[in-house]
Amino acid sequence: MKKLEIVIKPEKLEELKLILDKSQANGLMITNIMGYGNQKGFRHMYRGAEYKVNLLPKIKVETVVDDVAANEIIENVVEQINTGNYGDGKIFVYDVEDAVRIRTGERGMDAL
Repeated sequence: MKKLEIVIKPEKLEELKLILDKSQANGLMITNIMGYGNQKGFRHMYRGAEYKVNLLPKIKVETVVDDVAANEIIENVVEQINTGNYGDGKIFVYDVEDAVRIRTGERGMDAL
């Protein structure tokens, strides 16, 4: 099993949810976050004064899927979410040792 942490622009959330639904990801967690990467934010002019905005709004989507689905999701996200601009996001991939459904005690893929 793999845990995917996908960090994207907020306006790409619906596209990502469609990708996850098509890949049969059973569940996901969504968190609003702030951050910056290579672009280090941007400069903005307001009433003649320049100021720097370096924390940009992002969305973090987390899901746990089997290894095959993880590769499919990663490929689809890179193809469909990519705009070619800074700030498109990142995908972090983690190995998941086990999962337990608290209600039934099921473990592993059965718990997902």
